[in-house]
Amino acid sequence: MLRVIGLLLLIPLFDIVLLVTVAIPFLGPYVTVALVVLTALIGMLLVRAEGRATLRKIQQRLAVGELPTDELIDGGLLIAAGAFFLTPGLVTDFVGLLLAVPFTRYPVRAATRRWVVQPYVDAKTGGFASGQVYVGGFPDDENGPAGPGPTGSEGGPSSGSGSGPGTSFDPDEATDVDFDDSDEN
Repeated sequence: MLRVIGLLLLIPLFDIVLLVTVAIPFLGPYVTVALVVLTALIGMLLVRAEGRATLRKIQQRLAVGELPTDELIDGGLLIAAGAFFLTPGLVTDFVGLLLAVPFTRYPVRAATRRWVVQPYVDAKTGGFASGQVYVGGFPDDENGPAGPGPTGSEGGPSSGSGSGPGTSFDPDEATDVDFDDSDEN
């Protein structure tokens, strides 16, 4: 998390260095400021149009009973693009443009789904949402496949002998239960 914050702080710093060392000496201060303001305005118009299209796609998917997962990720990326466009600078405007244009947003959406959304969902559901759960039968089952249980140890979380819930049932030790209805008054 600290690396992400550091990276987010380095982007505007790099943007300022680029503006001072490259843009102002070659373009002049007025042209540079006009260029930054113009790219921000054009970018915000692009984000607004893409946001409306994404909202329309979300409504269409919900109307047919489907989950709008890609569209929701696109909405989050468009919010980030808007924040990048509002940050003055040419580098942040370029990153915002990459997130706002649908053609370049697709690989970012795929990477976000793979490295951000899926690990988060797996952590919250214990692997149930993606199918990464224990499927080898009962952990103490002698007839089932031998392998690590959900805790990573042989035989699962309750291996070994004892009187806990993971011990095997011996029918010879069971007591008889009387189901005679003659005791009723």
